[in-house]
Amino acid sequence: MAASATTTSVEGVIAGGAAGVVVETALYPIDTIKTRLQGFCNLYRSTAGAIGGAASSLIRVPTEGYGSFLLRDLPFDAIQFCIYEQLRIGYKLAAKRDLKDGENALIGAFAGAITGAITTPLDVLKTRLMVQGQANQYRGIISCAQTILREEGAGAFLKGIEPRVLWIGIGGSIFFGVLEKTKSILAERNSRKVRIL
Repeated sequence: MAASATTTSVEGVIAGGAAGVVVETALYPIDTIKTRLQGFCNLYRSTAGAIGGAASSLIRVPTEGYGSFLLRDLPFDAIQFCIYEQLRIGYKLAAKRDLKDGENALIGAFAGAITGAITTPLDVLKTRLMVQGQANQYRGIISCAQTILREEGAGAFLKGIEPRVLWIGIGGSIFFGVLEKTKSILAERNSRKVRIL
């Protein structure tokens, strides 16, 4: 029983890692456009996009600042996975069968787009804090939010929403599509091993 749980955990890590690398690599250009719309034009001026997907988790937290990273990504992950799982469960019950790859990808796109829209204000805050550099225009997250609201109005919190929703929607499709396919492949491989033994 414990070996089965460990195998499932390992499969989940492998599937999640594969899905993350694919989506980050594929969608880097849209993220660049979104970031530029949110307030900084020269943030990504290198060939880092080619290796960005694989290295993003190692680079992202130190450069963005841990607080702003958590502010955006923890709610994002919680919301996206919750929406995805609930939609997937509901669709599976309605269809009365296992879902096809395209269906998982479509549900992932929908979950991603909704989550991208909901969390755009947090992404704007994260981007502004990240790109302020040595200027230290903001003293923290609350200072950043107050300054944006005072100087630009509430609409500034939705800057970059269109490319973000597009990017996260496509990313959700790719991520959850690859995730479910990889899990399926690994489960089938393990099933064959068990039948051989």
